[in-house]
Amino acid sequence: MKGQPRVGVLVVAYNAASTLASVLDRLPASFRATVDHVLVCDDASSDSTHEIGLEYQATNDLPLTVVRHARNLGYGGNQKSGYRWAIDHGLDIVVLLHGDGQYAPEVIESLVDPLADGSADAVFGSRMMNRGDARAGGMPVYKYVGNRILSTAQNTLAGLQLSEWHSGYRAYRVDTLSDIPFESYSDGFDFDTEIILGLLKAGKSIVEVPIPTYYGDEICYVNGVRYAKDVTLDVLKYRLRRMGFGAEDGAAGEIDPADAAYELKSSPHSSHGVLMRWIADRPAGRLLDVGCSDGSFGALARARGGHHVVGVDVVKHEGVGENLDGFVEADLDDGLPDDVDGTFDTVVAADVLEHTTEPGRLLRSMVDRLAPGGSILISVPNFAHWYPRLRVVSGRFDYDQRGLLDRGHLRFFTRRTLERLIADAGLAVVRRAVVGSPVEVLDRGGASPIGRVAKAAGAIDRMATRVWPTLFGYQFLYELQTDPVTERR
Repeated sequence: MKGQPRVGVLVVAYNAASTLASVLDRLPASFRATVDHVLVCDDASSDSTHEIGLEYQATNDLPLTVVRHARNLGYGGNQKSGYRWAIDHGLDIVVLLHGDGQYAPEVIESLVDPLADGSADAVFGSRMMNRGDARAGGMPVYKYVGNRILSTAQNTLAGLQLSEWHSGYRAYRVDTLSDIPFESYSDGFDFDTEIILGLLKAGKSIVEVPIPTYYGDEICYVNGVRYAKDVTLDVLKYRLRRMGFGAEDGAAGEIDPADAAYELKSSPHSSHGVLMRWIADRPAGRLLDVGCSDGSFGALARARGGHHVVGVDVVKHEGVGENLDGFVEADLDDGLPDDVDGTFDTVVAADVLEHTTEPGRLLRSMVDRLAPGGSILISVPNFAHWYPRLRVVSGRFDYDQRGLLDRGHLRFFTRRTLERLIADAGLAVVRRAVVGSPVEVLDRGGASPIGRVAKAAGAIDRMATRVWPTLFGYQFLYELQTDPVTERR
């Protein structure tokens, strides 16, 4: 921020008639002299909160506006109205302050400073940073224990290391608020959790500063059990979406599947791991990577097998030029284009056929590019896996961000329908494999405890896949050739 930032304060108030004036009085003189504006949002209180605010406005020199909502918007809804006000008024920083006096106005400048100097996008006051302060300040044991348990669980699921998720004393850069869809978040008390997840998803930086703990005779309007359930579900949903399950919130902005680079599966038990071992069995030669994405898979084939790799895909992703020896941009629905010159010793279509409207056409065009003795390597998701079956039988079929029900999938295959497609293309099976679920995604965006769970779950899943491949197999993999050969198991 250039020059002196315009700082505003949003005071959320509900039945705060006995505390509002003292909260405003406790703002430091140095802060009062520089604050751009203070907005008191009375959320349809049943007491005289609004009248007290108006009286304070009339008798003090604090730049103050007092509004009263005609109906109760809820804790989150009240914040939304205040953040809209901050954006509309061109403020640089907005501080959230509670009108019940639970958070100390005396330390408000410590929340503003990291935003003003550009070292943070959001600053949270934490009662847990200094050991013992929370209990010394009167936080009840049950609230302290609940806070610690919930914060630990939320950190593990979200991959953060916040000392506290449940403080309501916060400050934000206003342009940061403009970058996240806060208006789509909850109107309830879990709004504070949802805004953390929104900041995390947007890659914003969060800084914590210690604040004193104060518990007086204020009335708590939070249903603790419901609150714990809501915030836990919020973080679980976030984690599941990061893993690829569930459709993305529309307000969060959906990504066109064609524009998103495909994630390389690094596990040796994954489809990419198995295909790479098959490629390593083959002598160095010309390799065509169909649906190459950013070329990460092809780069491994170059490095490990010494292959000359040409990629083809509908979009030229960043880095593909450095990763591959050549690239052709083309719509694979039309089959391989004429721009793909020559023949290839190996053609790879890893997780590609399901993204095309005419997979048979694409597969036949791959046959046309095979050199004598060449092989086609494919991997295709198994629609008969237990997860799609469960979604269908429960009547909850829908697309996910990633995985078997990736919203970019246009065709679905079982082992039988896939092998029929292979035969129709005039190809014979040289060898086949089945891989289990990519349980390593459990650790995507998370912490090490989840990684240990994923390792154990992976071993169990691989065992189940060997016992019942059509139910537990996540993907089918094939090496195919045009000449009759003895199938290798």
